Amino acid sequence: MCKIKTRFNSAFTTAFWIWLIVTILVAVSVGVIYQRLGMAGFEVFLRTGPHSILSVTMVSVTLTWLLVGIYLYLFGSGHLGSNNVFKHTGFLLVAFMYLNVMRERNRYGDIDYYIKAAKSLLKDQPLPTTYFYPPLWATILKYLVVYGDDFILAFTWTLNILALFAFYFLLQRVLEKYGFAPRMAALITTVFMLVNTTILRTLGYMQVNLLMLDFILLGLLLFRRSNFWSALCMALAVYLKASPAVLVLAFFLELDWRWMVWAAFHMLWLTALLLWLDGTQPFLDFFFNYSNLIKLHTPVYHDTSFDSFFLAMAEFTNLPRQLANYAASAAKGIVGIIVLLGIPRVIKNKIFHSGDDNSRLYNSLPLLAILMMSASPLVWEHHGIILALPFLLLLKCLDTQSDWVWFGFAYLLQYILPTFDFFPWSYGRLFAPLILLWLVWHSDKESSQFARWNQWLENISLPQTR
Repeated sequence: MCKIKTRFNSAFTTAFWIWLIVTILVAVSVGVIYQRLGMAGFEVFLRTGPHSILSVTMVSVTLTWLLVGIYLYLFGSGHLGSNNVFKHTGFLLVAFMYLNVMRERNRYGDIDYYIKAAKSLLKDQPLPTTYFYPPLWATILKYLVVYGDDFILAFTWTLNILALFAFYFLLQRVLEKYGFAPRMAALITTVFMLVNTTILRTLGYMQVNLLMLDFILLGLLLFRRSNFWSALCMALAVYLKASPAVLVLAFFLELDWRWMVWAAFHMLWLTALLLWLDGTQPFLDFFFNYSNLIKLHTPVYHDTSFDSFFLAMAEFTNLPRQLANYAASAAKGIVGIIVLLGIPRVIKNKIFHSGDDNSRLYNSLPLLAILMMSASPLVWEHHGIILALPFLLLLKCLDTQSDWVWFGFAYLLQYILPTFDFFPWSYGRLFAPLILLWLVWHSDKESSQFARWNQWLENISLPQTR
């Protein structure tokens, strides 16, 4: 057996050295081309394929090649074994799949809105009416405008892919905090990310959802370990998109005054920095655009907010628009009441997290994520990524066939079904978080099936590579 392990490691070590030699040769060729011909010389050696973006293609190939080298080294040096093979195999599957899928796309929707907002800030002009976020993201991109639109595209594309990689490991670590064994957490995370409409749409539209969610998960993991960094992460999440402010309530429930003080400090200095850079106008534009969004909302059949749904119903039935607005507000109010009444229950019964440490935070946050989604005046399909925790944590509570059927139906609507516009059927995603809410109320303890599967995966014996 030792000889097999030695040969196994030796083969990967040899492969790594071959990879390193090829990498050096590529780097040398790039240097020679630049030295002799300058940047114009690359036009001879680099061609853009049909419907491709050269910068995106090269970043995708480079990241894929670097991942291959990193993992050849890790395998060859014996750093990967049976204790973490699930985690890293799943990561490679997810990384290689999305690097290839995203290399093929040649039109990234919402990046245009971000670039227009950044250019507006640079020219001291009002933010475009299509920009519904706090000014932080536009302010960051403002300093990249000088390099051109293609550079901003390549920057945001790379940042989104790196955020995807980070999301894989952060989500897995958070699931472990909630009682998932390492192998179960790795398997669930891999399956969740491999086929996921919300992730595809987030990457395809160059949205900041994954970056926002990474900050939220980091804030959760760092709570009490480092209140300074935890509070900073949550402040950044709120400044990327205002809606995570709802989740801050979960942190307040722990009554950790030091965390609250740090959160206030970070919000204040971020606000002061943005005011110093661009003044009050971007904030006023944000509030104006957001209020106009609510006031002038028009139904789009794949916008699965209560606002869009009831406005579409009003259009088809010739009912007054004001009545649709009242109905949407009432629906959001009912969801809010159910969530607020449910928080003491999930905390008392420890439905999501059975430990004593930070129990109020860990148990209330999934419910508040449902409220964050349902209360929004605009719910595109990529917003569903915020429901990752509620969906995956409910796996701990599903016991009966009925529970699994309802959960599977909600999961299909939210994450599997492709985006389409067909009234009223495309509003199915509106009901996914409501089904989740019902399943939470229906649950009162951890499923015995979950405990068995959790333990079974950990007991699987795998060959050691070291």
